Amino acid sequence: MEISYYERIGQENLRKLIELFYEGVKTDEVLLPMYPGDLEAAERRLYLFMVQYLGGPAIYSERRGHPKLRMRHMMFPITEDAKQHWLSRMKNALDQIDIDDDSRRFLWSYFTTTAEFLKNR
Repeated sequence: MEISYYERIGQENLRKLIELFYEGVKTDEVLLPMYPGDLEAAERRLYLFMVQYLGGPAIYSERRGHPKLRMRHMMFPITEDAKQHWLSRMKNALDQIDIDDDSRRFLWSYFTTTAEFLKNR
């Protein structure tokens, strides 16, 4: 039986990754304005989405329905600059967690592909 990336990375590493990412967002002049209101809620949503995407429990879909990533991000001006800021913050967070190289490559590939897909300006 194949082990999911969720199992390989581990719940605590994933939680730490998302927490570190949002610590960076709090000080990012390009990204922070895209998070009006509750950063904790955004952090929770990204964590639950990643749990599901990586093969863990489907709590995200149970609570919010289909991810519809493009539709949910359309209201935000995601330019090349914003994409680069997002990737920089995520790379910084990824560099601070202890996971195997294959999982790191898998996550980075997903993040870069998705960031490009979500660009809308």
